[in-house]
Amino acid sequence: MSFACGFFLWIKLIPVNDWTLEELDQINSLWIERLPKSPPPDQTNAVADNQEAQQLGHQLFFDKRLSANGQISCDSCHNPNLDFTDGLDTSVAIGASSRNAPSLVGASYGPWFYWDGRKDSQWSQALSPLEDQAEHGGNRVAFAKLIYTDSVYRRQYELLFRKLPNLENEIRFPKILGPFTTPENQKLWTGMRTSDQQIINTIFANIGKAIAAYQRLLTPGPSRFDRFISLSNTRNGGTIGQTLSAQESRGLRLFIGKASCTNCHNGPMFTNNSFHNTGLLSVPGKLPDLGRVTGVNKAKQDAFNCLSSFSDDKNSCMELLYMKSGKELVGAFRTPSLRNLKLSAPYGHAGQQKTLADVIRHYDEAPDAMIGHNEAKPLELWPWERWQLEAFLESLASPPNVDKRWLAPPSL
Repeated sequence: MSFACGFFLWIKLIPVNDWTLEELDQINSLWIERLPKSPPPDQTNAVADNQEAQQLGHQLFFDKRLSANGQISCDSCHNPNLDFTDGLDTSVAIGASSRNAPSLVGASYGPWFYWDGRKDSQWSQALSPLEDQAEHGGNRVAFAKLIYTDSVYRRQYELLFRKLPNLENEIRFPKILGPFTTPENQKLWTGMRTSDQQIINTIFANIGKAIAAYQRLLTPGPSRFDRFISLSNTRNGGTIGQTLSAQESRGLRLFIGKASCTNCHNGPMFTNNSFHNTGLLSVPGKLPDLGRVTGVNKAKQDAFNCLSSFSDDKNSCMELLYMKSGKELVGAFRTPSLRNLKLSAPYGHAGQQKTLADVIRHYDEAPDAMIGHNEAKPLELWPWERWQLEAFLESLASPPNVDKRWLAPPSL
């Protein structure tokens, strides 16, 4: 027998079911049954779990009129068929973004939004793309007028919030086209009375709250890994059964052990909801992304953050008030969930890693960071251990745990 044949026979014979109590505790901590059935309450959004708001948000999410050119909707970059991502390195809508579109599935379970965490609520995050020149490229006055002039939207809005004021007076509410931040549009905006700006901002904030109510429905469903936990009475000597292959189970052991993945990817969403510098290279031809260190300041200055007048509860802002800051956050990015990875490629804040093999290779090598300090250390995995780890990650495929009617444009 050759060395290679003997070696791989030895690998095959390594037992896969003899889990220690410590391993079992770690495995069970990752079980989707540990995830609350509904996301944590968002006290800043009074309609976060309102059914009428979910329906309105569902319509807004797929409505291309919420863009400057009438061709872009939220699902342009968050496609339900791609786990609410777009399959691109960095998103392309009206223009080109500098960041990768993260999945929306399970996003409501975390306290921060965007790769740099510059938004502290899902409703506030939903507003940003609408006015971003690279995304929807529109403006809040035009969106408020869409709600006002569309009879269906107006009825739904007024049932949820309050009667809309008359927005037809173009002296008070001038017709604004294109991106909110252009010099011409900013001149029109600053020429409005403060009270009229407040009216528009309130309608705009409520649009975000309705979209967030819809997105909160997008929770993850069970994967084969979760069924392995559910069907296998591991604490009483049960077996893996038919839910994980030997290759996948060895990858699981690496995940919770030698590879140290659970240092950051822990809990049933496989994320600690924190920010880490892991030495990802910048996009070729572009300066390194500063990440969380700038996101902290943006969150503080955000006109629609938890402490703003548009928040429905300014007493629930502990995350914002006591968020970590400092130079150690240079180059740090939010830890993404690892659920349903197969559909959400490429990976990284700018799509730097095209495949799961690329991701594992990067963390195995742990290169020096271009800016800041890489928190990760080389894993020194054998090639077959990389394959096993990749096999396990693929077992986390889990479609959204939501009625299919929410995964397509509504029938009006």
